[in-house]
Amino acid sequence: MPQTDATPSCPGADPEIPVAIEGLHGWFAPGSRRRGVLLCGTYGFEQLCAYRSWRDLARTIAGSGCATLRLDYPGQGDSVDARPEEDEVAASIRAIRRGIAFLRTEAGADEIVLVGLRLGATLAALAAREGGVDRLALLAPFATGKSYLREMAMQARLLDILPDKTPIPQPPGSLLVGSFHLGADTLAALKRIDVVAEPGAAPPQVLLLGARTDALAAYYRGLGGAVETGEFPDLTQLVSDPLFARAPEATFAAVRTFACAGASPQAAPIRPRPSFCRIAGDGWLEETARFGPGLAGTLCEPQGAQPGAPAVLFVNSGRNVRSGQGRQTAQLARRLAAAGIASLRFDARGIGDSADQPAGGVPIYAEEAVDDVRAALGHLAARQTGPLVVLGTCSGGYLAFRAACDDARPAAAVLVNPFCFDLKPGTDVEAMIRDAFRGTVSYAARARQGRFWRRILSGEIRLGAVARAIWRDVRAIAARVVARLLPGRDTVNGRIARLRSRGARIKLVYSAGDMGMPALRAHLGSPSGRAAARLTRRLGYPVTVLDGVDHSLSMPADQDRLFAILMQVLQDVREQAGLARASDRRPSHGQGEARARSGRHGAASAGAVLV
Repeated sequence: MPQTDATPSCPGADPEIPVAIEGLHGWFAPGSRRRGVLLCGTYGFEQLCAYRSWRDLARTIAGSGCATLRLDYPGQGDSVDARPEEDEVAASIRAIRRGIAFLRTEAGADEIVLVGLRLGATLAALAAREGGVDRLALLAPFATGKSYLREMAMQARLLDILPDKTPIPQPPGSLLVGSFHLGADTLAALKRIDVVAEPGAAPPQVLLLGARTDALAAYYRGLGGAVETGEFPDLTQLVSDPLFARAPEATFAAVRTFACAGASPQAAPIRPRPSFCRIAGDGWLEETARFGPGLAGTLCEPQGAQPGAPAVLFVNSGRNVRSGQGRQTAQLARRLAAAGIASLRFDARGIGDSADQPAGGVPIYAEEAVDDVRAALGHLAARQTGPLVVLGTCSGGYLAFRAACDDARPAAAVLVNPFCFDLKPGTDVEAMIRDAFRGTVSYAARARQGRFWRRILSGEIRLGAVARAIWRDVRAIAARVVARLLPGRDTVNGRIARLRSRGARIKLVYSAGDMGMPALRAHLGSPSGRAAARLTRRLGYPVTVLDGVDHSLSMPADQDRLFAILMQVLQDVREQAGLARASDRRPSHGQGEARARSGRHGAASAGAVLV
């Protein structure tokens, strides 16, 4: 029987519970029918895009009475890495077989359905060769690993670019796709995949949705399976953009019908064994956390006790699930734990495994998301005794900045490529994001291009729209200049001044040429030249600008640099906390008067120590 840990759900709350199956992290919903459905997601960037919709599909199937399980493959999400002697493809197929065993033993499933997406569909097809699968739904599958790699290589040229729009040089012997790395062993294993090359057991019922599935359909019919085929017209909206991905409702409805049709009821309900969902690795121990207003997170702690050590709260960018772009957050958290530092990574509402955002819409830069960061700070503070540091990237940097300024608990904030520091109430966030990420070339730069003027003369670009855009930019810059000259309590400078007065600091890290640097200069000033010293005094740390680095710090060397920066900040806050404790213990004459002075001036004194 697989080793299983499960956290019971609250009554009337989330239908899924987190489970750990021999180092694999997953979410399980028990069912009232004798059929279990294992959802085999795709890999890397595409799964990052599809994650929330994939979760919703699992819940929809569970609502029909079938037990459901979705797993992170080894080396993906919150699961452990693949074994050193095993490539990720073999490890993923083995994970699917373990998921099938889990559904049989823990859910009492007599029938098994595999639902696979993209590369996950290919892996599900390979796992089904061994038999024991009653229904197989393959959504936009790849018949060969080489076809998958060809498509990923094309995506890499579009996704992995430096701020100057040049492609990131591919690491030797591996493939970088949307900050996710496919190593040499995985690439070699993928090249060997050919689903139709070998005979195997055919599931009695097969559903194939997507283009270029004729060879697979003929293969399964030749093995005696009943095959249904169809289109997948809304695939692009599911797997190509993590910020604005949308669930393909019609396609998923067809999948649910196929997965659940004719499922027999259980004689008696089967309930999972209650315990905690914990996964351990080399120097770290992780526990799935549920807290706040329906938030899901992962607490990562050192295996040995570290009383008084600082702890880190990770705030992910955009709509990225808590493991992070390129799985960087999970990797960084485990690296910190091995160094004795605990951390919490979490999904804000509307993202990943957390509850829906109450206001709806895009859950990025939302005021509710700031509340979620505060709830996460509270959860981490309740588990740790040392000072807290909050780290956020891009939009996560904005949320981390807001929380650090408005909440007294963080001793420092590390902000990586924050796009902005402030947001005017009523801002159309979706339009702002689409405009920002459509390109970073300014209207002034475009005006120097003859093609730009030809498009105006032809009527393709309306001068009125250009004028309005320029006027918006001018007003925004003017407002920021005024805010810098006349800092008030609600301005960016006013917030930083309050944060610094209580002894906290801000460390800003930018990729050279990143789209967030204009906001830095507009609000705070230049990070170079004579203004740099003044900016350092204002923040408590100099601004670090990294040359040759993309927005997501995708390369391992870039993550090493971020780790070193973070470790220095953690050392600083630990030393400052030690000084504060020593100051509290120091005997002196007029102890009562000294304590009164400390209460009145302690924050200012701490600020002086930090500069």
